[in-house]
Amino acid sequence: MEFRPAVLKSMKRLPKKELRKIKKKIDGLAENLPDPATTKMKGNNPFHRVRTGNYRIVYQILENRLVILVVKVGHRKDVYKRLL
Repeated sequence: MEFRPAVLKSMKRLPKKELRKIKKKIDGLAENLPDPATTKMKGNNPFHRVRTGNYRIVYQILENRLVILVVKVGHRKDVYKRLL
């Protein structure tokens, strides 16, 4: 599991209760990855998403290294803005 530096910075600003839920969900991703066909985001991009309450975790699966790269974590109202 890898994180973009901006993800770690944005996670520090989240409410502690939500942060615990998000960390638990990310740990769950590492143990049991959901079906990529159901989590793939629409459009021409390599990203997948998973929901935890009102927050979304956007990630990319790097198959050649078997790594999950967490791209963005944020509230559902603005997590999809400026993904790249």
